[in-house]
Amino acid sequence: QVQLVESGGGLVQPGGSLRLSCAASGSIYTMGWYRQAPGKERELVATITTSGTTYYADSVKGRFTISGGNAENTVWLQMNSLKPEDTAVYYCNAVTYSAKASWGKGTLVTVSS
Repeated sequence: QVQLVESGGGLVQPGGSLRLSCAASGSIYTMGWYRQAPGKERELVATITTSGTTYYADSVKGRFTISGGNAENTVWLQMNSLKPEDTAVYYCNAVTYSAKASWGKGTLVTVSS
């Protein structure tokens, strides 16, 4: 089973930046980040494949950048211009070539003044 290790969450003021990272073991096809705000369902934030193809939710386009997803099996999520509505637990996700998905334990991002 793929093991995921996340880091980089914390408290930041509106307009600020944070960078999340996630390292995975195993042979990975795609990695990404999801988030879950209090009282809401988990939602996709961004994904990246080993070939570098990326996808972003409309709510984060132009503000967040996902990178990595290469042979080192590490992805980063650079989050700029953060808004209070970005507050959530962010989960790393990895999908193997055999379509098995694994999740990290989550890291809390709080955007507040």
